[in-house]
Amino acid sequence: MPSQNLTLNSFALDVHRGLSHSPKSLPCKYFYDAQGDALFQQIMTLDEYYLTRCEREIFLTQKQHILDLFYGDRQPFTLVELGAGDGSKTKILLDYFLSQAVDFIYAPVDISENILTHLTETIQADLPNLTIAPIQGDYVHTDFLDHDLSRRKILLFLGSTIGNLSDQETADFLQNITRNLDPGDLIMLGFDLMKDPQIILKAYDDSQGVTRAFNLNLLERINRELEGDFQLDHFQHCPIYHPLTGEAQSYLVSTCTQTVTLNKLSQSYIFEAWEAIHMETSRKYSRKQIKELAEQHHFRVLHTFSDQQKYYVNSVWQKLAD
Repeated sequence: MPSQNLTLNSFALDVHRGLSHSPKSLPCKYFYDAQGDALFQQIMTLDEYYLTRCEREIFLTQKQHILDLFYGDRQPFTLVELGAGDGSKTKILLDYFLSQAVDFIYAPVDISENILTHLTETIQADLPNLTIAPIQGDYVHTDFLDHDLSRRKILLFLGSTIGNLSDQETADFLQNITRNLDPGDLIMLGFDLMKDPQIILKAYDDSQGVTRAFNLNLLERINRELEGDFQLDHFQHCPIYHPLTGEAQSYLVSTCTQTVTLNKLSQSYIFEAWEAIHMETSRKYSRKQIKELAEQHHFRVLHTFSDQQKYYVNSVWQKLAD
């Protein structure tokens, strides 16, 4: 299939660029193959990983207030979820909206065909009355907002996924969103808040080693798809947190001098002992930063929902007129 070849070429190119760069890095969007999807589902159930639990609490306890913001004017809308994942949290809202006879279409967007197929099948089985229009693609670049111009658009960008983007990627993403939304359209974003650094660090260094396996799985994927020879036991998972910048970062560190070859690319990459591959950044925000981010991109903060511990927020923004 042409789309599969395009995906493979993009994956290969991104891996080559990342391993050729100094410092080395790999794009975290490629964590999510079938095994990566399964590992992340495990991560979301861990005691240390509070983010999913906090967002779920917000939806369970404040779904009526969320509905009032989304549907107070009774205008039909398309609910576009970017990076939908397994949809377990969103299903709380979908189920409630259906019970209140809300006129809406659900359009999940995800880069993973595997998880999008599973999500569609699961949600259609659980919520047969839901109108669902799945879209596979990278939400940063896909023109996912053009498929239904007759309805008002409400975007969901949950799970603190915005924290995985660099400053430039965040600016590009929000500029793209701003260009494609009409005045009055909404976006709900999940933000992990700055807090006790030890609580944050444990979320990315769990006692069961699931997050370690999640990171190493990307090397396994490279071995499988690009005919690589990464020796996983020669890499150490190293998470750190910078309280000054609010960035939790994950690295895989080479424990020895070694050469890794990707036969499908006919390329080799030299690693010095203790050289790191940057795998992921998960940024934490202050409430002030969230407000400033909205204003910089022509949004108004309508309401910010928080869990009881004030670890996490879902902030609802409205697109302003140009």
